[in-house]
Amino acid sequence: MSTTPFRVLLAVAVVLVLGAVNGSIVAKERIKTQGERIFLALAPVDPRSLMQGDYMALRFEITNNISAAESGRAPLFVDERGIATLNASPATARLHIRYRVRNGQVWLGTNAYFFEEGTAGRYQGARYGEFRVDRDTGEAVLVGLADENLRSK
Repeated sequence: MSTTPFRVLLAVAVVLVLGAVNGSIVAKERIKTQGERIFLALAPVDPRSLMQGDYMALRFEITNNISAAESGRAPLFVDERGIATLNASPATARLHIRYRVRNGQVWLGTNAYFFEEGTAGRYQGARYGEFRVDRDTGEAVLVGLADENLRSK
C-alpha cells in the first residue's frame, strides 16, 4: 500500500490550515492599521478576576444593552473624542461593531487584555478599551487600554 496519496492529502491539509491562519492574521493586521479608532468604556468586573497573572479580565459597558439572543452587528454613535456608545437610531449609525454571543454573554472580540509580566499596576487605571473597527464588516480588534483622558496605558 502506497503512502503517497496520504502524504499528498496531509500536505494539502497543512497548506490549507496555514493559509487560513495567515489569512486571519493579515485581516487583523489590516484592521489594526486601517480600521476606525474608537474607545469603549470598560464595565466593572469581579475584582477577584481583575488581575490574574499576566492578563486583565475585561467587560464593556455597551454589552449590557445588546441583546444576547444571537450574534450580529450593533450600531454605534462615536463622539468627537472617539468614544463609542450604542446608537439609539440604527438607521443613522455610520459604524457598527460585530459581536458574538458565547455562553449567553455578548462578546466583542475579546474578554481579556494580556500584558508583560510584572506590569499589572500600569493598567489598573484603565477606563476604556481602544479598538480598531473595520468600517465594512464591523470586525473589531482591541489594540490597547486607555485612561479617563484616553491616554494609552
